[in-house]
Amino acid sequence: MGRDFKDRRISTSSPGSVETKWFWSKIQDEFRGGKINLEKTQKLLEKLDVQCNSIHVKHIFKDNDRLKQGRITIEEFRAIYRTIAHREEIIEIFNAYSEDRKILFEYNLVQFLTQEQYTIEMSRTIAVEIIQKYEPIDEVRNEQQMSFEGFTRYMDSPECLLFKHECKKVYQDMTHPLNDYFISSSHNTYLVSDQLVGPSDIWGYVSALVKGCRCLEIDCWDGAQNEPVVYHGYTLTSKLLFKTVVQAIHKYAFMALKFKILVKNKKIGTLKETRERKGSDKHGKVEEWEEPDDIEEEEEDEFKDSSDSLSLKDNQDKETVRRKAISSMLFKKKKTRKLKIALALSDLVIYTKAEKFRSFQHSRMYQQFNENNSIGETRARKLSKLKVQEFIFHTKKFLTRIYPKATRADSSNFNPQEFWNIGCQMVALNFQTPGLPMDLQNGKFLDNGASGYVLKPQFLRDAKSNFNPNKLRDSDPTTLTIRLISGIQLPLSSTSSNKADTSVIIEVFGVPNDQRKQQTRVIKKNAFSPRWNETFTFIIHVPELALIRFVVENQGLITGNEFLGQYTIPLLCMNKGYRRVPLFSRMGESLEPASLFIYVWYVQ
Repeated sequence: MGRDFKDRRISTSSPGSVETKWFWSKIQDEFRGGKINLEKTQKLLEKLDVQCNSIHVKHIFKDNDRLKQGRITIEEFRAIYRTIAHREEIIEIFNAYSEDRKILFEYNLVQFLTQEQYTIEMSRTIAVEIIQKYEPIDEVRNEQQMSFEGFTRYMDSPECLLFKHECKKVYQDMTHPLNDYFISSSHNTYLVSDQLVGPSDIWGYVSALVKGCRCLEIDCWDGAQNEPVVYHGYTLTSKLLFKTVVQAIHKYAFMALKFKILVKNKKIGTLKETRERKGSDKHGKVEEWEEPDDIEEEEEDEFKDSSDSLSLKDNQDKETVRRKAISSMLFKKKKTRKLKIALALSDLVIYTKAEKFRSFQHSRMYQQFNENNSIGETRARKLSKLKVQEFIFHTKKFLTRIYPKATRADSSNFNPQEFWNIGCQMVALNFQTPGLPMDLQNGKFLDNGASGYVLKPQFLRDAKSNFNPNKLRDSDPTTLTIRLISGIQLPLSSTSSNKADTSVIIEVFGVPNDQRKQQTRVIKKNAFSPRWNETFTFIIHVPELALIRFVVENQGLITGNEFLGQYTIPLLCMNKGYRRVPLFSRMGESLEPASLFIYVWYVQ
């Protein structure tokens, strides 16, 4: 490789070469006044369409500033440009398909796209369009050819991302019953911190809706002067006006959806009685709803029912309140509850009537199509282990929501995968809490245009299917091969050094037999362009439920490994071939241009 790289640089740097002329024409005006500083260097890189992290550029600038005056010559800038834009791994691919290591002819590009990028419906038109879009040199573009400058811009473009372009739009059949979809769902959406004493904020609704959340939770209570408020009842969380919540939902709810809202709540009477009341005056009318005492109390209800014995005064120590509240959750207190429900609100509930879950047998015998259940995390986990087939049969017929146990006072989350595996449609998470569960949530709902609805696999919809996530399927498994080639301007560690000791973990989340984790070796002192060239193979039995997660870490011998970035994606949304994996922060923010460069192959 060393000789090939050297020859390539000589050919592109030789006097009179097309690439050299193009490069000088783009930058020479900036140097008419002499040397340029770091700020102008960054602007010039942007002018050349080179994505770069400012801290990485600062280190590279310092390395190439020979006189250490904070200003560089045109030749020094050229060296910086090559360091960032001319990555060796891309040069190797280009040289493999270029006959003279200078130019890709149209048929060379077609060959690359067919053999390496698995472009199925390949045509001359596609190759021409790519050349016209990414080749920056006029003379080369007009000849319908591609220089290395064009090729590297194409490889860094959105077209070479790991995520399939087809999955970026709503492509699934959206005419199925609602219970046939996984639905992006949040828990106590109004909370932005813990569950007991933290603030409630409109930001909770806005951020969830922007992320494609389709099931929001609004705990509505009587407020002062007949003004309804939203907060976590029987706690010291702050309150929001109900009307401001509704206004926020009105503004952000339909950034991706069918312009319809379903209200899930307790309901008075039958659908027939609701239809008969249509058009009547319901203003101020309230009726009582009584829950019998033979129903097992759910964890969250235990908290709300038993915590009324707490004396929550403003001058109490918050930590004392937290301890008392958690203690109260641990004791069951069964009783008949009488709830007052506004008739107007009740009549808004049509397709999503909240019905207490008693047992799978009771649901089979009595539950109606428009009734849905909420089951606490702990109880749902027990049922999924003891009665997994009955649970899956239940979720094929009825909307089922899983929510975090009440003892998660710190707003921590459970792993949602275990409940997606059994077909639970609404697995509600605390969206304000970053970490693995929310990475999986964000990754799963990238699919189907990030609409918040993902059609469940056929085996979780078909009543005749006997799918069991704990048993291997009879069909041939999918073999996924990932060659992790390199890192591109990886996030810097908290020490703000570009000398991080970087490694990558690749994880598979899915049914229990598919759960796997593999890790690269550590590349010492290199966050800018580490090269691994390591290949990993995963055998995946249920690809329809599998999520692939890439995690980049900085190895720390004393403080432990430091998280630098991650990306999670459904297996069946992964492109094949040479692909770029964008990285996101712990809070879910893009870290562009930080990414991984990989080669992917699998058979669907």
